Amino acid sequence: MYTVKEVSELSKVTIKTLHHYHKIGLLLPSRISDAGYRLYGTKELERLQEILFYRELEFSLDQIKEMMEHHSDRYSILSQQAELLLVRKARLDTIVQTLRKSIGYLKDGEHMDNKEMFEGFESEREWKEALIEQNQYLKESYGMDSIKVVPEDVQDMNEQALEGMTFMNKIASSLREGIKHNDKEIENLIRYHLEFMNKHGHNISAKDFAAQTQFFLSDDFHLKMLESQQTGLAYYLSAAAESFAAINQ
Repeated sequence: MYTVKEVSELSKVTIKTLHHYHKIGLLLPSRISDAGYRLYGTKELERLQEILFYRELEFSLDQIKEMMEHHSDRYSILSQQAELLLVRKARLDTIVQTLRKSIGYLKDGEHMDNKEMFEGFESEREWKEALIEQNQYLKESYGMDSIKVVPEDVQDMNEQALEGMTFMNKIASSLREGIKHNDKEIENLIRYHLEFMNKHGHNISAKDFAAQTQFFLSDDFHLKMLESQQTGLAYYLSAAAESFAAINQ
């Protein structure tokens, strides 16, 4: 067992911060000694590591607590964090390249191209390119307007895309593992996904989600997209959504 001081020395997190994590229920000690000292074991150290990964990603403590409550197993938490950090790394790599180019232009006494100057600060162009095929399909099949990409919304779109990818990966993994579509684990995955989407401006109920997944079965574009990820995924997701809607009316 480790004392607060020892955990602080190991993790480089101040004792005051560890006390605060305890106070808000984010990181509880394994037990309190007879003398009143907080004691931490391996599980608590692992949880602290997970917290620090999220802090590195600049999530608030409230957000971290909520995410860790919905993803209680260490594997799913670390997997999500790895995906988030890789996205951030790619963006930072681009920003570093832009910075080096800026220094090079400055040394040569030249002016940098305006567009090149801001590469890495947003990815509006990448989103527009990624949506070309989908927008064309929606226009031709349903006469729907194209999905617009607004620069100030790019970061939010990135977060939603990452959460959606994480959600579908976990659903596909559950299908491969033979977990029933109405299992409690699947129910929790869908609940968290819908809560996330609603917090990001999508007014979607359990019934709406079930209708959406049912639509995927009849729409070639979405059906192929899901089935290419995992055979039977579209049907599994639809059945899971219907089960979720039935108990959340």
